Amino acid sequence: MRTLNVSLGARSYPIYIGSGLLGRAELLVDKLKTPRVAVVTNETVARYYLQTLTDALHGAGVTVTPVVLPDGEEYKNWQTLNLIFDALLESRCDRSTTVVALGGGVVGDMAGFAAACYQRGVPFIQIPTTLLAQVDSSVGGKTGINHPLGKNMIGAFHQPRAVIADTDTLKTLPDRELKAGIAEVVKYGLIRDLPFFEWLEANMERLLARDGAALTHAIECSCANKADVVAEDETESGVRALLNLGHTFGHAIEAGLGYGMWLHGEAVAAGMAMAADLSRRLGWLSRGEVERIRALLERAGLPVTGPRLGAARYLELMSLDKKVASGRLRLILLRAIGQGVISSEAAEDQIRATIDACCDA
Repeated sequence: MRTLNVSLGARSYPIYIGSGLLGRAELLVDKLKTPRVAVVTNETVARYYLQTLTDALHGAGVTVTPVVLPDGEEYKNWQTLNLIFDALLESRCDRSTTVVALGGGVVGDMAGFAAACYQRGVPFIQIPTTLLAQVDSSVGGKTGINHPLGKNMIGAFHQPRAVIADTDTLKTLPDRELKAGIAEVVKYGLIRDLPFFEWLEANMERLLARDGAALTHAIECSCANKADVVAEDETESGVRALLNLGHTFGHAIEAGLGYGMWLHGEAVAAGMAMAADLSRRLGWLSRGEVERIRALLERAGLPVTGPRLGAARYLELMSLDKKVASGRLRLILLRAIGQGVISSEAAEDQIRATIDACCDA
């Protein structure tokens, strides 16, 4: 097992990465206020892993309230969030109950938001079961739900007490979901870690083949990069915004098509290709560097072009993004591979040109 730490003073917490961790109740028990948890999961993950986790916790003397939600990004909304509150209230969960998120990014975001709100805040623990959640959404305390006009526009910062990434859960992950997670892995190389990007170029086929050592290395490098950024800027007032490379374009794709049509990682991959193209138009990347980025994403089986929603629709949806400040759209772009930058320099005609050039799917 590998252990990393997110350094946030009194609210610091560990990230555990390894095989067979679902059965190790001791990783959770010492983070609980009282021996009672509500495990929030979805119908798909519950079939594979809820019993394993429940048995381990029962064996450690912990009472478990299961909360099983429908599966899919389209359920990341107020109605589904209320199912969590209903279960917590019906089971008379109090402020000492810990909410445990067992699932991918949707489950983690909603369970964390419920934990932030229930009785004005209860503890929670992340047990991510998808690659995307293990390398990104489970770390850093961002929680929330979607709104028809924008993704993740309603939420709260609420840090977990621990993140437990059991790599065994990736064995049952569909290929499409695995590839979507790789998009977030590539992101870390692009924004701040050139050696990791080069490692990904040399090892992409090992990741796609689910090589255990390669996956563990990719998860550890990704989490280490994110932990460093979160420790420096917890609430995204500065450098943490770099973690959103590709997300402004990507969120527009998700909202424009309807949540669930494209996986989040697929939209981010196309968004990163668009950000690379726009960076070239600003004179920061060469055509060769843009092609290098696109080639790696394509090797991962990810899209590098977005759906043709029209430039006006893209700009409308992008204007609702959380990274808009004082009416100006801030984009995460690349001055070089391994060097992300927060920029408002792109003119609207340059953004339109990128959208027209990169959206033909």
